Amino acid sequence: MGNKRSGGGLSPAQQAAKFLGVSVVAGAVLAGIALPAAGALGLAAKGSVEGFDELPANLKTPPLSQRSTILDAEGGKIATVYDRDRTVVPLKDISPYMQKAIVAIEDSRFYEHGAIDLKGILRAVNENAQSGGVSQGASTLTQQYVKNVFVEEAGDDADKVAEATQQTIGRKVRELKFAIQIEEELGKKGILENYLNITFFGQQAYGVEAAAQRYFSKPAKDLNLQESALLAGLVQSPSRYDPVNDEQEATKRRNTVIQRMAAVRDITPEEAEKAKKSPLGLKISRPSSGCITAVKGAGFFCDYVRRAFLSDPVFGKTPEDRQKTWRRGGLTIRTTLEPKAQESVQAAIENGVNQDDDVATAVALVEPGTGKITGMGQSRPYGYGENEMEMNLSVNASMGGGAGYQPGSTFKPIVAAAALERGMPVTKTYSSPYEMQYPSPVATCSGNYVNTSSEELANENDKEVGPYSMKEATALSVNTYFVQMISEIGTCPVVELSKKMGIERSDGNDFGQGPSIALGTEEVSPLTMASAYATFATRGTYCSPIAIASITGPDKKSVPVPKSTCTKVMSEKTADTVNTLLRGVVEDGTGRQAGLDGRASAGKTGTTDFRYAAWFAGYTPNLSGAVWVGDPQHKRQMVDINIGGQYHEKVFGGEVPGPIWKTAMAGALEGKEAPGFNLVNIPEPDKPGKKKPKRPGNGNGGGNDKPGGNRPGGGDNRLPDIELPSDLFGGGEGR
Repeated sequence: MGNKRSGGGLSPAQQAAKFLGVSVVAGAVLAGIALPAAGALGLAAKGSVEGFDELPANLKTPPLSQRSTILDAEGGKIATVYDRDRTVVPLKDISPYMQKAIVAIEDSRFYEHGAIDLKGILRAVNENAQSGGVSQGASTLTQQYVKNVFVEEAGDDADKVAEATQQTIGRKVRELKFAIQIEEELGKKGILENYLNITFFGQQAYGVEAAAQRYFSKPAKDLNLQESALLAGLVQSPSRYDPVNDEQEATKRRNTVIQRMAAVRDITPEEAEKAKKSPLGLKISRPSSGCITAVKGAGFFCDYVRRAFLSDPVFGKTPEDRQKTWRRGGLTIRTTLEPKAQESVQAAIENGVNQDDDVATAVALVEPGTGKITGMGQSRPYGYGENEMEMNLSVNASMGGGAGYQPGSTFKPIVAAAALERGMPVTKTYSSPYEMQYPSPVATCSGNYVNTSSEELANENDKEVGPYSMKEATALSVNTYFVQMISEIGTCPVVELSKKMGIERSDGNDFGQGPSIALGTEEVSPLTMASAYATFATRGTYCSPIAIASITGPDKKSVPVPKSTCTKVMSEKTADTVNTLLRGVVEDGTGRQAGLDGRASAGKTGTTDFRYAAWFAGYTPNLSGAVWVGDPQHKRQMVDINIGGQYHEKVFGGEVPGPIWKTAMAGALEGKEAPGFNLVNIPEPDKPGKKKPKRPGNGNGGGNDKPGGNRPGGGDNRLPDIELPSDLFGGGEGR
């Protein structure tokens, strides 16, 4: 950058010798100017050229920290994040007025001297001697740039910042040595460009581009004379001359700079007088950084992107490396978030659950076959105020979420898939009594589960009595059917398939091994369930969720990003069978209120014991989504409750989460193709003497992995009789 130029025609050694000679004679130089008089004696004592030459002269300038921009899938801005608000620009994109103003007020002989301004030193020594204190400094622009490099490298480390700015002879001498090196390497234009990009201008603005945007809402290349003078005046003391807090003091300082520009003949006296009479002309753009400033509803997705970056080795071998890269910034991050899908998610949330309700909702949408997260939101906004939160209810604890929520009967399709993979016919029937003891023993991955306490479970009501086939049991969400199923095949095939489908406990712990896991007792997140259900949509291929599509670095070059890992985890036949079963749920089962109009859809309801959580997870061939509704603290049962302005005697998965899912999915899919499923023919089993229940009910999941557990949202698995709403098919709602 810029033309190389040696300082004043002198070699580095000559400059050093001449400078140090002056310092000895004057009894002061750098330290004597910036420190009490006693400090100068130390430099004289060890101010030899030999000692100076022994100092290292290789200044490593760190990349300047800049703002990063997070974009949606279409290039729209989601948020700006930065450790320091800075946008590096070349000198040609900085107003000539700004260049002249900073030189005039900070180092008017900048183009005449080398790294060290000997005349300036003598002048300052004389002024300080007459004043008896420190009334004037003599650091050149180059020296100031070197000091700023040390400060930038120190970051937020208070000790390193103090070391970089300490008023000692040693630091000043080292600063000079590096200044000489910089003059040789960069030349005047390069130094000026770097200085204007690194300097702090107050109001969280680092570099002239950020400062121009902060104070005048314009780029640095468009700054006029008086605007440039104001910014140049801030450098000496950004707080003292802050125009936002003290317009009068800022005006005085600006006019001082203008007068100095006239004195060095950068402008005419007439131009100076006119500029000094002009108003400050501030047009403040308030500093805004972080996911709290994200476009409506996207704060949690923004935070997920940040955490995805900081947790992936693709962006650095160690957490420290990744943190350093993130803080350095200058990144343009294109994400997978689709604006239409996100708007639809937000509209569905606002229509279904109010921000100040006793319970909350979280929604996650994922594209089958790619793992792209296209929508994510929740009813309690990202923030720190009342009814706001930082915890992302859609994701696992490791990515900013909580301990997760029992998915209830939305887990039953995974049990069915595991059984089908082991060769169980879809026509399989079980006695499915209203209530029963958990079978014992049941094979697990590490032995046998034994029901030593004679724990029981029950269906939603006493009219729900088998025998049932897989199709009926899925549509009506019959608890006892799925417990009998998992007891026959063992829990290990279910646990293993769950892992392959990306289903893991939100807190990172291992799955339980008891047969109650068939009822959705292991706490998970909405994103986990949306990604798992997408496996059915792809006819058996699971793709890990991703949020980052591409990144360009400060140098505008592409940065490698992690890709979704897609793995075939079940046969197409199994997936097609589950699709057929779950299509029945939304057509004439517990999820009828969630069925989409004009396109094929499938899904499953879920309601946990004591109604601490209600779910709907479902999909089309080209989009998968999961909706959770409940109390994030597991304290409020959803009985006798108002949600979204509507009273509910009891909350069901198809009644509150279902419509939210339907609205979110319908809007996200608007204008997209509507492919169908590859369905299978499921014959009706021969069941003589079978009596259909008048009001088939809801089997609710709940408890922990061992029946009778008392974790929040758990309790025993024997449910009381529940009066079901008459407007649902058969009066039942899914677990």
